[in-house]
Amino acid sequence: QVQLVESGGGLVQPGGSLRLSCAASGSIFSINAMAWYRQAPGKQRELVAAVTSGGATTYSDAVKGRFTISRDNAKNAVYLQMNSLKPEDTAVYYCNAGVRRDWLSNEKHYWGQGTQVTVSS
Repeated sequence: QVQLVESGGGLVQPGGSLRLSCAASGSIFSINAMAWYRQAPGKQRELVAAVTSGGATTYSDAVKGRFTISRDNAKNAVYLQMNSLKPEDTAVYYCNAGVRRDWLSNEKHYWGQGTQVTVSS
């Protein structure tokens, strides 16, 4: 089994910063892309940022220039540095990873349990 555990969420004022962390553990042979998604109340889950095993990154237009995704392949971890936070960034943030459990298996995507980020004065 594979587990993704997120941390770092919380309450922050507009203009503030937070850093989210996500660590994968369990039966892992390799991890391809890792990503952060978010889901606000009443809205669909949306991609925030993603990073490949080689370090290539992509961001949604809503966070480009404010958020930075990074990963530590040795630790099977991914991070999201969030700066200049806005009230519209309020959501539950989920970590996602594409994992192969052994060299014969296909890639499967796993989700973390989510961490709440609230931006409010």
